[in-house]
Amino acid sequence: MQNGFERRRYRRNYILASILFLIFFIGWVWYIRGGFTQETCVLFICFLLFIFVGYRISYRTLDTVYSEIENVSEIMTAVMEKGGEPPSEEYKEGVIGVLYTNFYKMVGALKESKNREMNEKIFLRDVISDISHQLKTPLASLTVFMDLLLEDKVEDKDKQKEILSEAGNQLNRMEWMVLSMLKLARIEAGAIRFEKTETALQPLVMQAVDGVRFLLKEREQKIFVECADDISLLCDGDWLIEAIINLLKNASDYSQEGKNIRVEAEQTKVYTRIYIKDEGMGIPEKEIPNIFKRFYRVHQEVNPNSVGIGLSLTKSIIEGMGGTIHVKSEEGKYTWFVLTFM
Repeated sequence: MQNGFERRRYRRNYILASILFLIFFIGWVWYIRGGFTQETCVLFICFLLFIFVGYRISYRTLDTVYSEIENVSEIMTAVMEKGGEPPSEEYKEGVIGVLYTNFYKMVGALKESKNREMNEKIFLRDVISDISHQLKTPLASLTVFMDLLLEDKVEDKDKQKEILSEAGNQLNRMEWMVLSMLKLARIEAGAIRFEKTETALQPLVMQAVDGVRFLLKEREQKIFVECADDISLLCDGDWLIEAIINLLKNASDYSQEGKNIRVEAEQTKVYTRIYIKDEGMGIPEKEIPNIFKRFYRVHQEVNPNSVGIGLSLTKSIIEGMGGTIHVKSEEGKYTWFVLTFM
């Protein structure tokens, strides 16, 4: 819609300026030249023509500029009120071209921001839904255990200890799940910034191994590390240790007693890779695409206290540091997790 305010203001200012010039011209003719002559009349007519032509040219130029601005304004209004896509960007030169370009950049940025906000809301909804769903079972179990103990329905001391032990397992499961979900939510929401520094890889791997050594010893499993001293990696060391610990726990959970677990690392001019290998039960090929989903567990009977969030958290950590993770596995033989940093 055309807005005549600027045009009327320009017209008024032009007329006022022209009147002032005419008054000045008439005064110059009257006092300097002693009155109007044939020569001054010709000059006066030329001056009037100059004013008229100047007005038509300048007004048309101004009207074109304002029309372009109004066109951009109408597109903005349509995009804000009706949504959808703006029309294809028109090629324009000069300041109008810059205005069009910046407008389309702004539309793109606003759409991206809106999509990001929507994705964050969906993610938050899903996280809350997942946590509430996963808390139902352990909370129900704890309620039953508490009722049994409070109402003295279990008199056998050994049975009471067994119930308390299982209650402790459920509490540990809930604590691990909530903490892991909070970490995962913070990473995926971009609330955590990974402080990446060039770090020797071997000490990080050894710290991760120390974090699961007691678990491996309890299951009589052995771990072997092959990582050269000169391999370094641009990463956040603390988060990388947590990711490797999750993978080592997973390898231990899905391997029988006495089996071996290996951590290997290699570095080329193109990439650095970390391998976590086990000799466990493996993963069926059809299940591999699902293993990084939250709360997904391939073998439900293995480690019933597991909540199925470790691999999802590990994937978010690795990808948050610019790496990738993929898995190779053969059912009944082995599973390899491969971390790659370019």
